[in-house]
Amino acid sequence: MSAAEKGAQRGRLVLVPAPLDHGCVAKGETPAPITETLPLATLQQAAGITHWIAENARSARALLGRIAQVAPLAVPMQQQHIVELPRAVHKKGDHNAATAFDARPLLAPALAGHDVGLCSEAGLPAVADPGSAVVRAAHALHLEVVPLAGPSSLLLALAASGLNGQSFAFVGYLPQKAGERTQRILELQTLARRTGQAQLFIEAPYRNAALLRALLEALDGSTRLAVSAGLTLAGSHTRSASVSEWRTLAPLPDAVLALPAVFAIGV
Repeated sequence: MSAAEKGAQRGRLVLVPAPLDHGCVAKGETPAPITETLPLATLQQAAGITHWIAENARSARALLGRIAQVAPLAVPMQQQHIVELPRAVHKKGDHNAATAFDARPLLAPALAGHDVGLCSEAGLPAVADPGSAVVRAAHALHLEVVPLAGPSSLLLALAASGLNGQSFAFVGYLPQKAGERTQRILELQTLARRTGQAQLFIEAPYRNAALLRALLEALDGSTRLAVSAGLTLAGSHTRSASVSEWRTLAPLPDAVLALPAVFAIGV
């Protein structure tokens, strides 16, 4: 059998985005139609997948339920094969040697000819979310990797910030301890000033208010700070201004800071 014939029998790893409001809607509220944030072509391709690798199986089933409202699933929900990434991957990441794991066994269905969908809680898998180890494993197995179009809060926030969209970096989470966090904030400010590169980072929503306070206390008044919260939600809000201006403006409402947010600093 030729290499081409072998390749034709293999499935693909399909990176399936989830709406940014996934899991952020208050209890009792109805989420916005999924077609408001995901293209129809993405939903149709996702509906045809029967094997999944997910950050959380329950969230994956909820995503499939929303997809099914637009495009019929290839098999009923009870017949969907969903495996979860190890919990350690959620907490410590999966992008360096110290925390990496061998994801190749999770891709056995693809080797048997099934497309395998990879999804996270919200946004694009493997971007500010777990999944990079699965993508690396797919490449190691010479499987085709197909990213589907969908929202990325990082890029949406950068576009809305007015900061440097030609040179930017996402640096993940800042330290939780106050002293270490302040030191990191000052390091990022120095880097942004020296290079002109915008610096993006995130925090767990329940710590957003504390992070914002730390930024306003540590940053110089001339540094520009942007906060985008709840992107693609009805209550989304973006504020971008110098730190001096931030200090004179009304505080962001608690309801805004309770939403998933992207923070960015620059010049």
